[in-house]
Amino acid sequence: MSGDSGIERLIRPGLVAFDGYSARKALENLEGELEVPLESVIKLDANENPYGCSPRVNQALVSCREVNTYADAGQQELSRLIEGYTGIDAEQIVSGNGSCELIDLLFRLFVEPGDEVIVTVPAFIMYRFSAGICSGRLVEAPRDKGFGINVEAIKAAISKRTKMILIDNPNNPTGNLTAQKDILEIAAAGLPVLVDEAYFEFSGETVAPLMDQYQNLMVLRTFSKWAGLAGLRIGYGLFPPVVAGYLMKIKLPYNVNVAAIVAVRESLKDLDYLMGNVRAIIAERERLFSELKKLKFLKPFPSRANFILCSVLGGLAGELCQKLQKGGIQVRYFSTPVLQNYIRISVGKPEHTDILIRALRKIGEEING
Repeated sequence: MSGDSGIERLIRPGLVAFDGYSARKALENLEGELEVPLESVIKLDANENPYGCSPRVNQALVSCREVNTYADAGQQELSRLIEGYTGIDAEQIVSGNGSCELIDLLFRLFVEPGDEVIVTVPAFIMYRFSAGICSGRLVEAPRDKGFGINVEAIKAAISKRTKMILIDNPNNPTGNLTAQKDILEIAAAGLPVLVDEAYFEFSGETVAPLMDQYQNLMVLRTFSKWAGLAGLRIGYGLFPPVVAGYLMKIKLPYNVNVAAIVAVRESLKDLDYLMGNVRAIIAERERLFSELKKLKFLKPFPSRANFILCSVLGGLAGELCQKLQKGGIQVRYFSTPVLQNYIRISVGKPEHTDILIRALRKIGEEING
């Protein structure tokens, strides 16, 4: 059945050429492509927590007896738990199936076809995904050579059709922070400003306390990274009350599942353990950065997240990524024009760093012949 005469002709035109999200290949699907057993693979490509979740979460999930009933669609317990952690009123908190769902909901709330959203590139790829779904237009305000934002370029990009300004802080995939004064200068324009703080626990920097002063300021967070709950998909946002009210109206009724709620409950009872893991990752991040700097074919950029972006000198990023993967080390390769020769390395455990650096040194010797 051809696209002209079949059901495809009824699909929204804007989605026919839509590329979708390019997800990382699942580990179990790499069978036969590697030179090592799957159980030996070191996964440093998705910014996951190598230490996993709190032991309390595993114990609670084993004994969970609530899976036959729907979760609370009103998220009352979840919002109270997060209020206790963040200090932000429960009425301003909305949780989602990962923070990506909340990004999608914000686009649905604010963006109509042809509306514009300003992003500071390079930026989180999900912004482009959500804009495409809503037939919105991303307006790119390029960062400088050190990946700092250009406040004047952002303000100059504002038009009558601008609906939101999006800032990752720390930025993904570059890892650097945006100064609070710069964020507030952008917020002073009066448009909705979304600050994605997915890596807040690793940076310690937040604009959340300033939300009372700036009613257009919105903050996203997640339990995926610091709490090791990536597989349970639980993120949350801190919003002006009116925005939170609309998001609760338009979200799917049971968008956060029972297991995720149990995991949040137990994680927040075990903060000392989890923050100990965060401190270990931060310490390892600094050691990894120091080791990467010693390699002549890489230029690592300082990071305040749980990953490090590296420029691969000589345009060999793709080849380098393939060599590492064959040897059982997964890192993230970027093929976008602005990051054509870059890789991003998630921070693992000390033994992961040791194996990675040995592999990189060997590849470096091969490159230099």
